[in-house]
Amino acid sequence: MISVDGLAVEFGGTTLFKDISFQINEKDRIALMGKNGAGKSTLLKILAGVRQPTRGKVSAPKDCVIAYLPQHLMTEDGRTVFEETSQAFAHLHEAEAEIERMNNELATRTDYESDEYMALIEQVAVLSEKFYAIDMTHFEEDVEKTLLGLGFERTDFDKPTSEFSGGWRMRIELAKLLLKDPDVLLLDEPTNHLDIESIQWLEEFIKSSSKAVVVISHDRKFVDSITTRTIEVTMGRIYDYKASYSHYLELRKERREQQQKQYEEQQKMIQETKDFIERFKGTYSKTFQVQSRVKMLEKLELIEVDEEDTSRLRLKFPPSPRSGNYPVIADGVGKSYDRLIYKDANFMVERGDKIAFVGRNGEGKSTMVKSIMGEIPFDGTITLGHNVQIGYFAQNQASLLDEELTVFQTIDDVAKGEIRNKIRDLLGAFMFGGPEESMKKVKVLSGGERTRLALLKLLLEPVNLLILDEPTNHLDLKTKDVLKQALQDYDGTLILVSHDRDFLDGLVTKVYEFGHQRVREHLCGVYEFLETKKMESLQELERKKN
Repeated sequence: MISVDGLAVEFGGTTLFKDISFQINEKDRIALMGKNGAGKSTLLKILAGVRQPTRGKVSAPKDCVIAYLPQHLMTEDGRTVFEETSQAFAHLHEAEAEIERMNNELATRTDYESDEYMALIEQVAVLSEKFYAIDMTHFEEDVEKTLLGLGFERTDFDKPTSEFSGGWRMRIELAKLLLKDPDVLLLDEPTNHLDIESIQWLEEFIKSSSKAVVVISHDRKFVDSITTRTIEVTMGRIYDYKASYSHYLELRKERREQQQKQYEEQQKMIQETKDFIERFKGTYSKTFQVQSRVKMLEKLELIEVDEEDTSRLRLKFPPSPRSGNYPVIADGVGKSYDRLIYKDANFMVERGDKIAFVGRNGEGKSTMVKSIMGEIPFDGTITLGHNVQIGYFAQNQASLLDEELTVFQTIDDVAKGEIRNKIRDLLGAFMFGGPEESMKKVKVLSGGERTRLALLKLLLEPVNLLILDEPTNHLDLKTKDVLKQALQDYDGTLILVSHDRDFLDGLVTKVYEFGHQRVREHLCGVYEFLETKKMESLQELERKKN
């Protein structure tokens, strides 16, 4: 369906990738993997036609519809949520108007025998056949179903898009793409702005669709659930596996071990050849053999070993100061803005608890975190225990960094003890590897880079209550593994707002569910909680049937 031939991208003297070729077939569900900066998003933009390669070409059938969701996008203002989402069908309304215009022209023209008249009849026939093959009778129902699936309430439909945050606007764009029923769907980090329920809905939508999908995502469970093929972008080339992400990891490990073995054998041969040349370069009887070996070394294609997996690096927190038995006690806590978010929330967080705040966006997870931090007024009382020292990570954390410091200085200022010897390794694990990256000043970093740096800085400070609000949005899978391991080893109390099921799995033992204007406690891990939710929704369906 889409053919990629000899693609190369170069800029600023750097080759992002060179001479890569592959095909996207009907029903392919492909995960595009690789470390940050490997070129995944660039490749997706080239497939979408919004960026041109340095060399090579991408070809697709004329009638192939490609829909692309970039990482960063803003919906236009001036329409309601429902109206903006219905723009997915704008091309059909335009086609309907064009058919009507051409039919009116046919009715008024009298040159029945002319070539132009016959050509117009043919145009009307072709466009009408395409148009009437599409069932538009249920388009309003489809819009409603898609918006509800992505977390909107019916009361949101008539609100202007300008009232919604960037994350919710991204959902509107995703809804429009899904409703266009494209032949190929290109998604760059679609789960970053979705809650758990919406991610599960999107998974089911993609799996039940017969269309091709190419997705970049750092949500391991999402990728494993929807994809059947993995294309890895690494060191300027690609590896194509007909395998899910988990299976690909096993195959990749085997490949790297083989590369390492071949590399070592080649290095041994090179050294032996150099030794031979050095020993006999002045010997007349060996001149031909020496020259032959020199030429062989010049032509030799060196074996490269793929980048090392840094996920084995362990990030160890400094020991946390001991707090009281109950770091946080909430009693009758409530919060309203223009509507009631929740009321009568009562819970006690025990020392050492690792807790997840989950629920749909807008149900109050971050609001509760801000209440605990004392950043906003609220009803009821929240009591912090004896000697509670809070480390808080929110999305605006990045804006509080000192812009004049370098990346290295930012971490060097907070690192204590033996961890100081591993600052370079830590920076590498958080995607600041190499001297150039670590010597950049904070003021030149992108938003995502600042977020990662702020998170790493927080993890090295001695605190006994860590509150992390969506910490994984800008982390790749390897870095998330490093962070998760560190949080599992952490001896303090943890409150985590996240929609990343794989990240929460095995990390939290208690779930607070935010929804329907209340906060419910579940004494279990995230997957037991999701199973419970599935049971509840099935019972709800059963009740509705009865």
